[in-house]
Amino acid sequence: MLDLYYFSQSGVIPYRIINKKLEILLITSTRKKKWIIPKGFVEFRLSALESAIKEAYEEAGVVGEGDIPELGYYEIQKDIGRIEVKVYPMKVLTILDSYPEENLRRRKWFDFEDAIEKVNNPLIAKLLNELKERLILEIIP
Repeated sequence: MLDLYYFSQSGVIPYRIINKKLEILLITSTRKKKWIIPKGFVEFRLSALESAIKEAYEEAGVVGEGDIPELGYYEIQKDIGRIEVKVYPMKVLTILDSYPEENLRRRKWFDFEDAIEKVNNPLIAKLLNELKERLILEIIP
């Protein structure tokens, strides 16, 4: 079956390192309330990374530094077609008290192992592991 449409999105895995421990910020989806990462369509005149950082502000209320190259991507199959989501790491520098989607979503910091369990998506879990590998020198005790 051919997809009717193909969409490109981008997202970030917001993280921080506290006392050599990697923590991941997850948000809930608006409808099913599953734990996910901030993501959205790549906006006109913004790079995929810039769009993803903007989504992190809007959906999770965090500001940070994104990093290239991307960690990888995952795909979502929807009724209207296929969505490819490029995912970047983002070191969180600021956590805002108020942000655009604060009434639509929850946000919560998880230690790395709990984040892997909460995302309930093996493709995102793989990207979380890729992030951990990239940061390994910062988190070795």
